[in-house]
Amino acid sequence: MLIGELSRRTGVSARLLRYYEEQELLVPDRDANGYRTYGDDAPAVVERIRELLDSGLSTKAIREILPCSVADGIRHCDHSRAVLGDGLSRLEEEIAALEAKRRLLAGQVAAAASRPREAGPGHD
Repeated sequence: MLIGELSRRTGVSARLLRYYEEQELLVPDRDANGYRTYGDDAPAVVERIRELLDSGLSTKAIREILPCSVADGIRHCDHSRAVLGDGLSRLEEEIAALEAKRRLLAGQVAAAASRPREAGPGHD
């Protein structure tokens, strides 16, 4: 199938499909005219790429995982399990950092609310 058909079938723009190709996530063949042609499994590959991007993985990590995926269901090799585990650990660290920032900001909001209101610059 050509890039336009893949775009229609997946709802992913042709521009984004070309970006996936640049990132070596999607590898089309080229016909005699130089047009990109995609195999029957391309919609499933694009869906998998979208799912992994939505989960917060980088294109580099996805590039490492895709070779371990198979068309008849997602299977993982030891390497892809490690990459997924690293991604989850990174996400948990980001969540913890955001929760710490939230606590600090909530403390600032509470402290500001408990003080008398003062006129400031532009608030006369």
